[in-house]
Amino acid sequence: MPLLTWLYVPADRPDRVEKAIASRAHAVIVDLEDAVAPAAKEQARANLVDLLGQRREKPVYVRVNAGSTADLEAVAQLEIAGVIVPKVERPEDVPADVRVPVHALIESPLGLEAAFAIASHPGVHGISLGEADLRSLTGALEVGLDWARGRIVNAAVAAGLPRPPQSVYPHVRDREGLARSCRRGRVLGHLGRSAIHPDQLPVIEEAYLPTRNEVEEARATIEQLEAAATGTLAGGAFVDAAMLGAAKQLVELAALYGTSGS
Repeated sequence: MPLLTWLYVPADRPDRVEKAIASRAHAVIVDLEDAVAPAAKEQARANLVDLLGQRREKPVYVRVNAGSTADLEAVAQLEIAGVIVPKVERPEDVPADVRVPVHALIESPLGLEAAFAIASHPGVHGISLGEADLRSLTGALEVGLDWARGRIVNAAVAAGLPRPPQSVYPHVRDREGLARSCRRGRVLGHLGRSAIHPDQLPVIEEAYLPTRNEVEEARATIEQLEAAATGTLAGGAFVDAAMLGAAKQLVELAALYGTSGS
């Protein structure tokens, strides 16, 4: 099932974890890394057994600290959908013997160059871009990261993985900027987005859900291509077999989550 919204929540705040799981987010990422101060990490790991010792009603992931054996030992005791591994620069950075799917965060120029190799690792079930670190290292501004976003999307799809979600948008109160950024991400091929506040979730959904007109056209495309290899829709658009997969994905997304109001 494609996931459109991923909500980060700090592992040292059990109350917030419960609220995040009860929110409208399609998946929750309980964070042991950047959201938790060094002095609080041990307690945060201890919290996880009580919080995630049993499977929850929605997918829950844990973001560990890169290279942390203690984090991986804690995660091994949990009933979760997967583990988010940050700062992956090469396939060898993917932890061995992790019993749940790994989602690799690629956050450096070296990692970006190795994106397809990382995505092709048998333990990796998803990749995405960590834009804050990449921006700091390269000096790239907002538009300058489009090439990196496109490369992550291409690497994921080339390796047979789901289209990656966008990186978080750090300006929590800037809903207009978030919406604009999400629309750009969708143009580049992303599917959904990570969030750092529940207020961002409806904006992400609105941007990534198909419109009713898009769904109607997708259904017409499927109907036409199931009857013939090519054809022309009522509105004059030519369609062929290459468009069938995208049309089916769009209809599936609408069936799961509905359509946008726009």
